[in-house]
Amino acid sequence: MRTATITRETRETSIALKLNLDGSGKTEIKTDVGFFDHMLDALCRFALLDLTLSCRGDLAVDAHHTVEDVGICLGRAIREALGDRAGIRRVGSAWLPMDEALSFAAIDISGRPYLSFRAEFASPMCGTMDTQLAEEFFRAVVMNAGLTVHLRVEEGRNDHHKMESLFKAFGLALRTAAEPDPRVVGVLSTKGALDG
Repeated sequence: MRTATITRETRETSIALKLNLDGSGKTEIKTDVGFFDHMLDALCRFALLDLTLSCRGDLAVDAHHTVEDVGICLGRAIREALGDRAGIRRVGSAWLPMDEALSFAAIDISGRPYLSFRAEFASPMCGTMDTQLAEEFFRAVVMNAGLTVHLRVEEGRNDHHKMESLFKAFGLALRTAAEPDPRVVGVLSTKGALDG
């Protein structure tokens, strides 16, 4: 089983995270940012990740540090759980419709962190989560996991639907990219390495 345990303590957040890349989508998530918990659960269900996560953050300020720091920890856990990245498909992409919303995600487990993010939200908040924090979360994951990621919300009117379709698309693309492929010997790279 490809697993990782991450703890991180700062003056802004206290995080404990356990990840199983080869799970079934089971989650126990508590960040005290309800909408963010919902998005993480959606991501994990579509990626088939098992995630146990607790985060105490400085929510008296706002949710920024909580969301970004969880992204840092999740990215580190993904990197650790992937190990040497041998035998995986490496690349995955997914279209995800949710009612009137449609999102796209493409992921390369390349070792070279890069995020292209294109999504517009009509409202500043979804529940208690600032909609701008979606990009901050994904950037933190990408930079700490070593992923090349392109994310797009192509259509939609309802911000909840747009955000959820984006998180689910990312999860589904990650599931494909991280999946073992018995025909892949070593790492799928012309260089022979996936370390950037």
